[in-house]
Amino acid sequence: MNTRLIDQEDFFELLEKATRGRLKIYTGPVAGVGKTYRMLEEAHALKSRGADVVIAYVETHGRKRLDELLEGLEVIPRKKYDYKGVIIEEMDLEAVLKRKPQIAIVDEVAHTNVPLCRNQKRYQDIIELLRAGINVICALNIQHLESLGDVIKKFTGVTIYETVPDSFLKYADQVINVDLGVEDIVQRLESGQIYSDDKITLALKNFFKEENLSKLREIALREVAEVIEQAAQPAGVQSLKLKDALFMSDQIMLCFLPQKWSQKTLFKKVARLAGRINREWYLVYAETPEDEPERIDLEKQRHLFSDIQFAKDLGAHIVHLKTNDRIHAWMEFAKKENIAQIVIGRIEESWWKESLRINILQNLIQQTKKFDLYIMNYDTRITGGESS
Repeated sequence: MNTRLIDQEDFFELLEKATRGRLKIYTGPVAGVGKTYRMLEEAHALKSRGADVVIAYVETHGRKRLDELLEGLEVIPRKKYDYKGVIIEEMDLEAVLKRKPQIAIVDEVAHTNVPLCRNQKRYQDIIELLRAGINVICALNIQHLESLGDVIKKFTGVTIYETVPDSFLKYADQVINVDLGVEDIVQRLESGQIYSDDKITLALKNFFKEENLSKLREIALREVAEVIEQAAQPAGVQSLKLKDALFMSDQIMLCFLPQKWSQKTLFKKVARLAGRINREWYLVYAETPEDEPERIDLEKQRHLFSDIQFAKDLGAHIVHLKTNDRIHAWMEFAKKENIAQIVIGRIEESWWKESLRINILQNLIQQTKKFDLYIMNYDTRITGGESS
């Protein structure tokens, strides 16, 4: 089953109209459903229509059919890095930019580059290609979306360390879901079409269990459907959303407080909530004098900037306010920007603050009667083990 983001135009027609680099994403529930195969098939089809196509990076994992499909296509040689005595090959971003093809094929979007590379992640390389006017066709497994990490871990027990921020999907002009039935995926795995023989048994007992595959297929279909729904809005409506998001109703505000732990799990929950109802969300940091850099707890300070950047990668609008009364600042912002839903993480206050009736949650509840208030738990056991 293939789910298309744009039905009325093929990718080649988009390229002919393009004034910037266009992005097409092949996604699917797991490795082995045929994303790379479809990319290479399309590369040949585009080349036959006169397009200038190059392979910027494709990993065949020794699969014969993929190796055969590389024949007849121009492949940009990988760049070799000597990192701590180990030779590592990466996509040669500089060579692709210099070659400047019409279309670049890029595999394994969630890959983390060796530290010697210009960008930390391959999706950042892709964004750089798009900004240079190069069109990109790429492949991404759905479980590598950042906001899905905790969901995937919950039912598979597997932590996904290689991730791509959800905001990357906003660059996509087309998204194709490449789907296979559970039995077909298992058959491909058992026949050695996905992993080498020494990994098959372990995969079947863990990530590739039938119940996991069913859930991953469901998630992939739902995620792509949501992208399609958002893209299918009438042009005027979509333009209004992009231009006047700050003035629309029903937006979501996360009341951000520095904590002694990472709040990434909380941010993912808010990003998922915003995505479900197709709304913008704001992380509002109301900084009081006790939060100033020279006074803030060192452990809180350690998480502060990385957490804010993480929220930004998930698509949050970051708002930094300075105030003597953080709740008042939050309420003023909410009223001014037409916020309808307010989210805050559950806070562990010291007993003396509670006894003096200055508990933040209690005060917030009293002052948010005209808003929907969500109080969400942190799950530090999950968050602490993740890679950002």
